[in-house]
Amino acid sequence: MGRKTLAVALKMKRCQVTLIPEEAEDMWHTYNLVQVGDSLRASTIRKVQTESSTGSVGSSRVRTTLTVSVQAIDFDSQACQLRVKGTNIEENQYVKMGAYHTIELELNRKFTLAKKVWDSVVLDRIEQACDPGQKADVAAVVMHEGLANLVLVTPAMTLLRAKVEVTIPRKRRGSCAQHEKALERFYEAVMQGILRHFNFDVVKCILVASPGFVKDQFITYLFKEAVRQDCKVLLENRPKFMLVHSSSGHKYSLKEVLSDPAVTNRLSDTKAAGEVKALEDFYKMLQHEPDKAFYGLAHVERASEALAIDVLLISDKLFRHQDIATRSRYVRLVDSVRDNGGTVRIFSSLHVSGEQLTQLSGVAAILRFPIADPSDAEEEDSSSDEA
Repeated sequence: MGRKTLAVALKMKRCQVTLIPEEAEDMWHTYNLVQVGDSLRASTIRKVQTESSTGSVGSSRVRTTLTVSVQAIDFDSQACQLRVKGTNIEENQYVKMGAYHTIELELNRKFTLAKKVWDSVVLDRIEQACDPGQKADVAAVVMHEGLANLVLVTPAMTLLRAKVEVTIPRKRRGSCAQHEKALERFYEAVMQGILRHFNFDVVKCILVASPGFVKDQFITYLFKEAVRQDCKVLLENRPKFMLVHSSSGHKYSLKEVLSDPAVTNRLSDTKAAGEVKALEDFYKMLQHEPDKAFYGLAHVERASEALAIDVLLISDKLFRHQDIATRSRYVRLVDSVRDNGGTVRIFSSLHVSGEQLTQLSGVAAILRFPIADPSDAEEEDSSSDEA
């Protein structure tokens, strides 16, 4: 099949959807769709005991299709693996009703998800996942001497594809040979990582970021080697490379890279850049007009009730809350803002901007007009009561 995010066949008659995850990122979308209390039907492996005619007991692994009532969900963000634990709710020749089983969802194997309620956030997630235009169109190499992180920035997450570490000896007086050889080994390893992990048919822009002149020296090496080795894929995609300053080669420096105005302009059509800009706008508003920048659920809900929210910033982490009433509260907030003409930006908790939003309780808002801070109003009420 193609490189679509999800191949999908909707069966909404019985409030269920059948999906086929095709890429690692699809597991992240699925993790955000599946909730405790849902039912999940998928192909899985079960270890069963067998008894021969002679009475000897053995065990074997069989593939079967089970439907479980979901009780726990475990997602490994590095390996992009998703395991769903629950109890069997349909008759099966190998598994008793009510027996526990853990299904590990697999790429290119369909599963069917049924819910009692399909809210707007879940439906938006499915629409986003099934949009073939939502791809990892931004790649980044964040580096300093001896360290490079190769990252893909998708609409849903930031994926670390490779980490290159090479010990670089210091330059010695009168001899730089050891230093230069180590640097060459380092640059060669980064080059091979780019060729191995970045799909140039999909990636529109490759950011190369570092402090000082490391990025410039690397790019010089990269295209000198591309000419020497007649590496056409690099030579043909040279315009996609963009040099940017960063304070270090660590992954967390990606946030400042994506915040660079030149990068923002280049990536103006990507979801990741939109999230970074929205968060920057919020912080600017908080600094200059604090009465038009609220964060924390109670404060943001008050702004929503006043029809004051222009842009809502909310982390997808909040929609994974196990308490149905709490999750419904966040969904109502999203629906209210949209119904009143506001913009809703749902941040991925696996993006650097999403991590930063989590520090603000995962929800913030830029307002159309200033309203009094609820905590200030409470202080005024308490002081008048004392008087």
